[in-house]
Amino acid sequence: MRLSFYQFLLTHRGKLKADNYSALADWAFHDHYFPKQATSYDEISDYLEWNSPFPGALNVFDELWTDYEWKYSS
Repeated sequence: MRLSFYQFLLTHRGKLKADNYSALADWAFHDHYFPKQATSYDEISDYLEWNSPFPGALNVFDELWTDYEWKYSS
């Protein structure tokens, strides 16, 4: 079974030295409306375009999505 992007994103939470990846992960964890079951780039990207938590969050998402696809593409 393929992980949702949200499940992948949570692997970046809780860093001792916070970075943009952990900032996005922490924000998604606390956002009750984040599309947690989504596996589609477009669905998550559209959500972040309307609800971007910080400047550059879409660029961070793109980087993480590339890693997600590389690790979990079937």
